[in-house]
Amino acid sequence: MTGGTLRYKQPGMTDPVSSIRNLGPAFEESCARAGIHSAQELRDLGADAGYERLLQNGQRPHFIGYYVLVMGLQGRPWNDCKGEEKKALRVKFDAIKARAHDTGRSEFERMMNLIGVREA
Repeated sequence: MTGGTLRYKQPGMTDPVSSIRNLGPAFEESCARAGIHSAQELRDLGADAGYERLLQNGQRPHFIGYYVLVMGLQGRPWNDCKGEEKKALRVKFDAIKARAHDTGRSEFERMMNLIGVREA
């Protein structure tokens, strides 16, 4: 309550990324480093653009991480991805990885993290 007025939070507007099914604190930290600070921002971007942004910001690509994100944004358990759906997601993941993952930047980021340099 502020000044006698009840304030209601709009669902999802400030909910943390980790409030999305399947996504925990480590994924939330990766999102924050990529400039994604809420569940709603991630939902608005969608799985493909959100994952692409993670890769562009030094996240190492991992297929399981990608499909866990896809399933989470659909409200499904991570292990629900099977068969033809999983094959189709692998094709999408490979395309995202090819256009967004810069191995040189990732290695540079890893080295900067090892010596304690952090982006502001």
